[in-house]
Amino acid sequence: MDFLNFQNLHPVVQALLATLFTWSMTALGAGIVFFRKELSRKTLDVMLGFAGGVMIAASYWSLLAPAIEMSEKMNVPSWFPAATGFLAGGVFLRVVDKMLPHLHFGLSTEEAEGPKTSWPRSTLLVLAITLHNIPEGLAVGVAFGAVAAGFPEATLGGAVALAMGIGIQNFPEGSAVSVPLRREGMSRLKSFWFGQMSGAVEPLAGVVGAAVVLFAQPILPYALSFAAGAMIFVVAEEVVPESQSGGYADSATMGLMVGFTVMMTLDVAFG
Repeated sequence: MDFLNFQNLHPVVQALLATLFTWSMTALGAGIVFFRKELSRKTLDVMLGFAGGVMIAASYWSLLAPAIEMSEKMNVPSWFPAATGFLAGGVFLRVVDKMLPHLHFGLSTEEAEGPKTSWPRSTLLVLAITLHNIPEGLAVGVAFGAVAAGFPEATLGGAVALAMGIGIQNFPEGSAVSVPLRREGMSRLKSFWFGQMSGAVEPLAGVVGAAVVLFAQPILPYALSFAAGAMIFVVAEEVVPESQSGGYADSATMGLMVGFTVMMTLDVAFG
């Protein structure tokens, strides 16, 4: 499908296709287990740092900055929708974090967060990453919905750039799920299956995000900021601490810098 045909699709369909792409990149990253049983901790830390850098840059250039520009035409202070939505996104992820059982990599099953459960360790590990993919899918969906709403601050190129950036950082996220599962003794096929399933929530979140802003356009600046706040919560609560905990903090930091630069370049070039 060329760009012209894509441009003529309904925005919800655009969001669906874009998030199917981001999901496929998660699956591609998870597929590393068919070729390698392990990746070095340094490699994983750099990959996580890169993913965090992409998410930070996307939160500002693709979400917060357009939200602030849109708010200048509203009957409220231009900072209010961005600040309100941003904090609401963080609070939402915090609540979900408390309500859904999950386990971060490198921790024992007894250290699982959320309600106590007898779910298998593999399920808890995948749920931790799945939680983090919700705001990514939501961000892509809201971006395409903003384009359809006719706001000049939102461009199709910018929405595509966001989807590309999220897709790129989903590759290391897929690997960060499947490789540790394989290292713990799970078969290659099961490790891949759980790794790619961690990204399955993105198409659903993308479709919901696009549909909501189409039917309730006044909330668009709040929705963009909400997605940004949720992503920054994920970066601060999990991605950066995880990347810095393996003894390769400097390498992980450089990965974050590169990821930030890649996403910034994509957004400025295409947006």
